[in-house]
Amino acid sequence: MQTKTKFIIFIVLIIVIIGGFGVYTALKPQPPSKLDGFAQCLKASGAEFYGAFWCPHCQEQKAEFGTSTQYLPYIECSNADNSQKQICIDKKIESYPTWIFKDGSIQTGKLSLETLAGKTGCTLPQ
Repeated sequence: MQTKTKFIIFIVLIIVIIGGFGVYTALKPQPPSKLDGFAQCLKASGAEFYGAFWCPHCQEQKAEFGTSTQYLPYIECSNADNSQKQICIDKKIESYPTWIFKDGSIQTGKLSLETLAGKTGCTLPQ
């Protein structure tokens, strides 16, 4: 019986150590991404990125930015029931992703970082 108790304590300790490491890793501050400034510049330039949570092309566009996604000028167009939010109806968004730029031009589909830089004047990091 004593061996079984030691074994259970050992397993619990292992789980606590692994769980603690997981929490530490998740809460550890991430270094800035090289695209943070670029994403922030897109927002500052007046660009708007309209998308939907269920849209695979929107997810691909966001994935290009990695952790810098948090700085994108992203506007969610889809409600939980997949109906379109009023802001996107008002902007006449018909497909995702849709980018609207300060000059009033609209481009749909996943855009390259180079295209975004050209449309906004933002500099891509080297």
